[in-house]
Amino acid sequence: MSEPDDIWTTGLPVRQDEPARLASLAEYGIHETLDDPGFERLLLLAQRLFGVSTALVSLVEAQRQLFAVRAGLSLCETPRQWSFCAHALGSEDLLVVPDARLDSRFAANPLVLGPPHIRFYAGCPLVSPQGFVLGTLCLIDQAPRPAGLDAEASRNLRDLAALVMDKLEWRRLAQARQVSQACLESMARHSPDAIFCLDAEGGITFQNGSGRRLLARLAPGKCDTAGRVPARILAVLRKLFDRRDSAAEEAGIAELELEDQAGQTLLVEMAASRWGVAPQASCCVVLRDVTERRRNEAKLYQLAHIDALTGLPNRVLFRSRLDALLRDESAVSVMMLDLDGFKDVNDSLGHPGGDAVLKETARRLLAGVRETDVVARMGGDEFALLIRGMREEAGRLAAELIDVLSRPMLVEGQPVTVGASVGIALFPEHGTGSQELLSGADLALYLAKSEGRHGWRFFSPSLRDAAAARRAYQAELERAFSQGELVLHYQPLVRLADNALTGAEALLRWRHPERGLLGAAAFLPALQSSPLAGAVGNWALQEACAQAVAWRRRVPGLRMSVNVFPAQFRRGDLVERVAGALHQAGLAPEALELEVRDDLVARHDEALLVVMRAIRELGVGLVFDDYGTGHASLNMLKQYPLSRLKIDRSFVRGIPGSPADAAIVRAILYLGRSLGMAVTAEGVENPVQFERLRRKGCEEAQGYYLGPPVAPADFSAYLESEVLRLGASEQLSAPPAGA
Repeated sequence: MSEPDDIWTTGLPVRQDEPARLASLAEYGIHETLDDPGFERLLLLAQRLFGVSTALVSLVEAQRQLFAVRAGLSLCETPRQWSFCAHALGSEDLLVVPDARLDSRFAANPLVLGPPHIRFYAGCPLVSPQGFVLGTLCLIDQAPRPAGLDAEASRNLRDLAALVMDKLEWRRLAQARQVSQACLESMARHSPDAIFCLDAEGGITFQNGSGRRLLARLAPGKCDTAGRVPARILAVLRKLFDRRDSAAEEAGIAELELEDQAGQTLLVEMAASRWGVAPQASCCVVLRDVTERRRNEAKLYQLAHIDALTGLPNRVLFRSRLDALLRDESAVSVMMLDLDGFKDVNDSLGHPGGDAVLKETARRLLAGVRETDVVARMGGDEFALLIRGMREEAGRLAAELIDVLSRPMLVEGQPVTVGASVGIALFPEHGTGSQELLSGADLALYLAKSEGRHGWRFFSPSLRDAAAARRAYQAELERAFSQGELVLHYQPLVRLADNALTGAEALLRWRHPERGLLGAAAFLPALQSSPLAGAVGNWALQEACAQAVAWRRRVPGLRMSVNVFPAQFRRGDLVERVAGALHQAGLAPEALELEVRDDLVARHDEALLVVMRAIRELGVGLVFDDYGTGHASLNMLKQYPLSRLKIDRSFVRGIPGSPADAAIVRAILYLGRSLGMAVTAEGVENPVQFERLRRKGCEEAQGYYLGPPVAPADFSAYLESEVLRLGASEQLSAPPAGA
């Protein structure tokens, strides 16, 4: 690389013995990028463990920083004055830059302003045995991390840096084996590794201080006569160099176990080189105690592949096991399992109770499958199973597991019951690759949960087609919303006693450019399951409030009813959104009602109850929509601060021909009066239904007989006719009870 213009420079911290540091770095013989699978595996592990885009081994030379090993970056080197890593030369501490753009040292750095657009940086110094900082093991990402690294992540980065430095030192020693014996001995004196030079009989002709200390640690009787290395080492050397007549220099690497005086096993890496011809051949042996390193590697493997809570394989290891199994087996079943009702456990018993349920779930799943099968926790309350050699029997196993998991668990002295839903994909019928099988099992799980939970379903190709259609429909909805194709129509609410207009319900419609005006039933399921639901719901709330203000100038008692999506509750800011919409429009709180569906209230969600109480405290009404069609209990009516019940149109439709429907309508009207709630009947389509409801004491109704949903301009015309018919003085009276 040619010397760049000095467009960006800064004072870099350099140790006073910089020439000695550079000399130490030169001993490693690294002049360009290393092609070493061992280094690459460590960097790929760092990428996965820390979730960064780039991991590098950066060595800081006099004029440049060399990326000796890299993962996720195409650059091989940069000028030293651009280097983040050069700032770490003066210290053994980690250098962490949460956001380079906000750090005066790096804000103008070309590596921040241009590729690779560094925002987050963390570097751990690579310290040679002589105490020189050669460079860093560094992590880079294009997104800032304001929190930096916590204590555990810092320890993990230091452990990885130690492994990298071990490999660099191993390389240095391998380089040293290529120099003369005298040079080797000079370097060996400063090495932390045990180094021996041996004659053809295994006698020690040279040993460094670390070698003497290693021999002193070994258990008595584990060495041959004085002046010889242990017999175990000699045996391994004979296996490495079995061609006694070879005149060429030979090298070999092995790993062996030795026993120390305390009876503990030492895991030792051995590298050996032989030169000369027997019986005058000589040998150099380098021994390194890697016991602690292996422990660190095992710990890092545990962190990267094992779920800490349950001890099960995590998503990464499950995917790896699946890939391996698909190469060896002719039949495999992949199951995705999700707990039903787990959120209620967390809400009632807190996260410790939820953790106990997850651990017990893992135990029951392991007990329910064979030792050759794999059970993994994929995240949250989702588990996966990998079943060898099973296809038709997979459904039976899924049913058995669901039954086992549905049995009560004892958590903190309390019985807890959860359920489970399972989706199944089969190899090779449903896919030949791991991603295809996992997505297929996920789609089957989605179907099982949508059909009532506590069940299992097999994947079928139609599920993938339906998912693709749903995604396409959601993408079209996003376009429609951005281009103003979603609109509100309004249906009148009428008081049955005198046919007076009392309010309007805002209903979503889609002016589709090809299919015309679409009712909510055509697109609402896709909208509710998309990320767009919250934004559309908030827009409808603001639009309806503004429209209500305009119409209440003509009909002061008019009440606006707006449907609320579950996604608006989940976002956690619904109370603020409602208050903001009222304030922005200048609408009185008592003029607004929010409609919630039966299935939302039936979740027994304490957080939902808190939000609904706060909305009622604003003065806004809450309407229980489609009452009687879902799973909400009478106890829910007592707990939730509802102001109105809506009788579902399916019961109104049965009047007058169905005695059962008529009885349900009477029961709901009685409930409303008893609990102090107003009642509105939906779906009134003929005068007989209207008259029967009026006689039964129903206060309010809506339906096509009273007026269909219409555009705002048409509803305004309807308002004018109502004012002329009834007279403005009647409309100025107080709104009906419960409004």
